[in-house]
Amino acid sequence: MKNQPIDPQLYALYDEYCHSAMSRREFLNKAAKLTIAGGSAIVMAQALLPNYAHGHTISFTDSRIKPSYVEYPSVGGNSGKMRGYLVAPAGEGPFPAVLVIHENRGLNPYIEDVARALAVDGFLALAPDGLYPAGGYPGNDDDGKIMQRALDQDKLFKDMLNSAYFLKSHALSTGKLGATGFCFGGAVVNRLATDMGADLLAGVPYYGRAAKTEDVANIQAELMIQYAEQDPRVNAMRAEYEQALTQHKKKFAMHVYPDTQHGFHNFSTPRHNQTQADIAWQRTISFFKRTLAK
Repeated sequence: MKNQPIDPQLYALYDEYCHSAMSRREFLNKAAKLTIAGGSAIVMAQALLPNYAHGHTISFTDSRIKPSYVEYPSVGGNSGKMRGYLVAPAGEGPFPAVLVIHENRGLNPYIEDVARALAVDGFLALAPDGLYPAGGYPGNDDDGKIMQRALDQDKLFKDMLNSAYFLKSHALSTGKLGATGFCFGGAVVNRLATDMGADLLAGVPYYGRAAKTEDVANIQAELMIQYAEQDPRVNAMRAEYEQALTQHKKKFAMHVYPDTQHGFHNFSTPRHNQTQADIAWQRTISFFKRTLAK
């Protein structure tokens, strides 16, 4: 199914499902009513759901990394405590640090794999689980999406902000901090840039909501902003964000990846575009190596 084109109607419906209260049953029922060419709508819809059998590219036993789960205080967050997946490169350190922020469904296997990939390239990576105050990622994205929507969103951001400072001050960190995130996580990276000032050196948001225009003047981090070509909900904010960043003379680059959908970096669904995801990730690693090595 990954090699079979997905009808654009299904991509649009799946995007709505991911970013609304729509249940999996409702998504599949709506998909079944679509008339599409070249295959079964319901089969295509089922294929779009994440398959975490393909949820990792780097094993948690890889000798190049040292992964662990850590708990830490989060004053002002949803419960006062947080838990995250901390992955260090093999070796003594210290290392430049990168916060990895999940999509709108908690710390799933895909995001843990992103943290491992960063550690392989020499970064101390922390992927916080925003669902920890509600019991943690439940093992499936459907329940995770519902749980995350139910959280106090301001306190959820505070949990991510506290995670950033925990990582920055970690004994294995050089104190040079970057952040990357996907969808919800991309929006959080943009907001961290407005809120953290010089404490955040670099940010790579993937297809996330832009920072508030009135807050762009506060950004001191250098940004590399990644967009999918076919992502009307997020891309509608791009021009205004670019204008504000330019007006305030911020250091940034924007990349739009051809033939991609929202979520193209996530290799667990057919939205994944291997070629463009590899280009985006190579740019991400090169960017962090440059900005966090100062």
